[in-house]
Amino acid sequence: MKIILEQAEGEITEKKSRFIATMCPVDTKEQAEQFIAQCKKKYWDARHNCSAYVIGEHNEIMHSSDDGEPSGTAGRPMLSVLEGADLHNVAVVVTRYFGGVLLGTGGLVRAYQGAVSAAIANCHIEEQIDLQLLYVTVEYGDVGKIQYFIEQKQEYRLEETEYGVKVVFRIAVPVEMAEQSRKELIQLTGGKAEIEMGDVVASV
Repeated sequence: MKIILEQAEGEITEKKSRFIATMCPVDTKEQAEQFIAQCKKKYWDARHNCSAYVIGEHNEIMHSSDDGEPSGTAGRPMLSVLEGADLHNVAVVVTRYFGGVLLGTGGLVRAYQGAVSAAIANCHIEEQIDLQLLYVTVEYGDVGKIQYFIEQKQEYRLEETEYGVKVVFRIAVPVEMAEQSRKELIQLTGGKAEIEMGDVVASV
């Protein structure tokens, strides 16, 4: 899934109103709410601090706030930009300094969406992949086979090798490939490899 790696900002001006979008990576609802509170404190003198966030691989947690703007003109349109960009685990606050000219509902929607898009353009976006850790224990005679196997798999990552009575490889593989990898490793060693599934970790 696509995530941003660090905080970013974007700004547009629409009929003398300033729209400042601040984006931040978040992993929980609590982090998102804390970020929104920080933005409101930073821009305490602004007319509005509208917000939106999406959390989870399948957007299990979604939230938006118009913060005093006409209903449906800020938070939800901001959220739709995040969804359209296929971003996850991200919160955005758009701060509006009113310029004295009313924009109308359509103008507000375009302005809030435009500010979020401007911030996204300044983001460092990466694809996050969930990796399954495999602990593969083999005899010394099979070490070369395992090393060659890992080298041939671009998606695999050798995390650590421990040499003791036997050799233990800690390998990170894409979650969807974990079961197939286990079968291949067992077949490769003639059924001698001992394989334990470890934690699932995120990688970019």
